[in-house]
Amino acid sequence: MRTPNPGSRFGMYERETNETRVYVSVDLDGTGNAQISTGVGFLDHMLAQLARHGSIDLVISATGDLAVDEHHTVEDVGICLGKAVQQALGDMRGVQRYGWAIVPMDESLATVAIDLSGRPLLVFHAAFQRERVGQLPTELVAEFFRAFVSHAHATLHIQLHHSSNDHHAIEAIFKAFAKALEMATRFNPRQPGAPSTKGYIEGTEPPSGL
Repeated sequence: MRTPNPGSRFGMYERETNETRVYVSVDLDGTGNAQISTGVGFLDHMLAQLARHGSIDLVISATGDLAVDEHHTVEDVGICLGKAVQQALGDMRGVQRYGWAIVPMDESLATVAIDLSGRPLLVFHAAFQRERVGQLPTELVAEFFRAFVSHAHATLHIQLHHSSNDHHAIEAIFKAFAKALEMATRFNPRQPGAPSTKGYIEGTEPPSGL
């Protein structure tokens, strides 16, 4: 399985364990196309939002031990997405690095800010009222993003300001994440080099001479 006609910023990662088998590909210069199948319906819906509102092409296929729990599948999808995004970004030369968005979803409001810093960190402030939305345990929303930042090597701040509907709350978070990631991965034509005074981003190969 592979994104058709991928652009130059294409990343792909596969992971197979005794608990899950996951394939993820991402084209950062896509148009919002999504082929998603994880076995967790609401997660599929959120990942489709990520593709559409982040203007990336996303292919995700996951099978896991859902008879045990959704945790392994959700976490491993986050891991593979982080790995694929990091691969697609390459040496980071010319990218904005920072991105942020504030997104309403009816009565819900979420802010997300990301730094493609090479330093993994998640700050997550969101409280949910229900144990599940569809097949997705709400406690796994933070676990998904924690897995993503650990393997994309990004700093991510998520703030849910207010909500009375957990479906809307989680959707606002994912849409804000999509817009923030889109901003952070865009090119800055005025700064074609690495987006750091160090001359490179942690986790990428330093230029010769540094």
